[in-house]
Amino acid sequence: MVSGEQVAGWLQRLVCIPSVAPAQAGPRAGAPGEGQVAAAVAGWFRELGGEVEVEEVLPGRPSVYGIWRGRGEGWAAVDVHMDTVGVEQMTGDPFSGEIRDGRVYGRGSVDTKASLAVVLALLEAMQRQDARPRTNLLVAATIDEEVEGHGAVALAAWVRRKGLRLDQLAVAEPTGCGPVVEHRGAVRLEVRVQGEPAHSSQPHLGKNAVTAAARLIVALDAEHQRLQALPGAASGARPTLTVTVIQGGAGMNVVPDSCTFIIDRRMVPGEIGDEVAAGLEALARRECPLPFQSRVLKQFAAFSQDPEAPWVRQLVEWSGKEPAAAPYGTNALAYGGLARECVVMGPGSIDQAHGVEEWVALSELEKMACIYARWWGLTAE
Repeated sequence: MVSGEQVAGWLQRLVCIPSVAPAQAGPRAGAPGEGQVAAAVAGWFRELGGEVEVEEVLPGRPSVYGIWRGRGEGWAAVDVHMDTVGVEQMTGDPFSGEIRDGRVYGRGSVDTKASLAVVLALLEAMQRQDARPRTNLLVAATIDEEVEGHGAVALAAWVRRKGLRLDQLAVAEPTGCGPVVEHRGAVRLEVRVQGEPAHSSQPHLGKNAVTAAARLIVALDAEHQRLQALPGAASGARPTLTVTVIQGGAGMNVVPDSCTFIIDRRMVPGEIGDEVAAGLEALARRECPLPFQSRVLKQFAAFSQDPEAPWVRQLVEWSGKEPAAAPYGTNALAYGGLARECVVMGPGSIDQAHGVEEWVALSELEKMACIYARWWGLTAE
């Protein structure tokens, strides 16, 4: 219905609009956030016949929701995030959108403006042919996937406020056009160890919070090793535990009176966030020699979809790829119970995301467009 070149044209337009997550924006990022690309997408959605609603999820960072009425009942939905990671480490122009050797280059080209370009190319073809999707179609261009996931939480709340009953939901991420039906959830816990300050020439007069935190972190690393020895989930995935951020100390000659660090604990299907958090706190009580306080920053259950569900089997047939599990997390973590069937799916490979050079192959864009066209009932199955 559309060619890889047609999709690439839309992708070039998207890549040329910077939309770096503000938390990762540096001197090369252009205007941070999704404001510019959201305005463009809202305009394109309206031009292509959509019923458009713009929701300012965070100040200056709106998500865009478009609805196209179908020939029949039911709802299909696509969630594609507009934000990208930072560009400071990239070689060349991160927003060039250059097409070279059968690839589109630039930040967001695979993660995940590629999927948004597929959607726009198909919507354009629908308008040109005066066609309608088989069922009602919701396309959500959301914010903040790369950092905090506020856009996904807002979309789930919006769908429920509208009383929509989604039958099929595709969460756009680079999966080689195959359906991903499982990935781990997460508990993120902040721990603050409390010590007592003293002059570093007389450390015995103080209580070193950094040293105490280090002992606890070693115990947490041992817990990660224990988790790796457990039997994996059905997909083979295992829980992981990583200390990701640490801060402590007030001066080079002061015994540190506090140390704060963050634990990222990834959960497999079947694990319960509250129980995991309680287990981490119990481990800290056993291993930390100083008082501490802890609080849960984030908690998302693992994503899991029955790989034998009817739509998943259709996607397997169309893509030629069996259902898979992903090592990374996605917006699907926020969509439990939102749709009858949910998959993570998009063109290109995660190997090309977040690096010094980002690209997607035109052949992947065309393949994804063919799958979407079948899904939306625009071509014969």
